[in-house]
Amino acid sequence: MKMVVGLGNPGSKYTGTRHNVGFDVVELLAKRWLADGVQNKFQADFVSVHAAGTKVLLVKPLTYMNRSGEAVQQLCRFYQVEPADVAVICDDMNLPLGRIRWRASGSAGGQKGLADIIQRLGTDQVPRLRIGVDRPPGRMDPAAWVLARFRSEEQDEVNLVCQTAADSVETWLVDGVSGASNRYNGTGPSAAADL
Repeated sequence: MKMVVGLGNPGSKYTGTRHNVGFDVVELLAKRWLADGVQNKFQADFVSVHAAGTKVLLVKPLTYMNRSGEAVQQLCRFYQVEPADVAVICDDMNLPLGRIRWRASGSAGGQKGLADIIQRLGTDQVPRLRIGVDRPPGRMDPAAWVLARFRSEEQDEVNLVCQTAADSVETWLVDGVSGASNRYNGTGPSAAADL
């Protein structure tokens, strides 16, 4: 069994914010895979589907971002999922808008939801898919930036990168982090501008 965890904050006031791109990708995968029967337990909304020949849990923790590990820890324990079989999808201010990057392990890089998951699972060997949301302009507070909604002129790029991120999760299920990173790291709508 694999687990795909999209990070975000619960509640409609956070819908469409930079911090919630993990939720957006999980919702996209749920639609793509025709998932139904969402369960609400372990401080999360989750659904079990079959994709790429394996059982997959699509998870949205319902704690706030910095406590995301509570739900992930409970689900891993109950379903006996190893940390290496958990893919965490989160926003990253250090990547340009629209870029994605897979990593098999490492530090949280300042992402508090990922940091909490690493701490509660007791290992940094947790695959993660970072989605670039760009740096805040000027002296804007980073917390305010990630809790802000994407601007209308960014929306097409955000939609495209969520599709690319969902594609990369499907690759991860079959080929692991190395396959997903080789194919998708550095990709996204803004990457084309660099060619």
